[in-house]
Amino acid sequence: MGRSQGGFGTKLHLICDGAGTPIAVAVGPGQQHETQQAIPLLEEATAWPGQPAKVAGDKGYSAGWLQEWLVERGIKPVIAHQKNEKARRGRFERKTYRRRNVIERCVNSLKWFQRVATRYEKLATHYLAMVTLAIIFRLLG
Repeated sequence: MGRSQGGFGTKLHLICDGAGTPIAVAVGPGQQHETQQAIPLLEEATAWPGQPAKVAGDKGYSAGWLQEWLVERGIKPVIAHQKNEKARRGRFERKTYRRRNVIERCVNSLKWFQRVATRYEKLATHYLAMVTLAIIFRLLG
């Protein structure tokens, strides 16, 4: 079938608080690595009052430069390290890391909206608008 006109697909990047309320959202191309959207999203999220004390992320966000960026801003990174990372060994906050399911449940609740789950829109800006509408409906409902 070949590639679609939109590319390889879409990744939805989302930051939410501990209660599952979305704070910042971005849409990126499917072939782009997760860390490329991390800093713009975190800058948007830290602009809110009450900067987070900790940020949890999966192994896709395990990059030394990202962890340094978080530490410089006084945010403790709770990001799992990949098996091939030799430099990062030591203590790891499993209790905090397990709370990542909050973000998974938030994304799942947004995918109840068919337009978010299937992405009918061709343009990323239109898709981001649909995600924003889904967030608004989720917060109001």
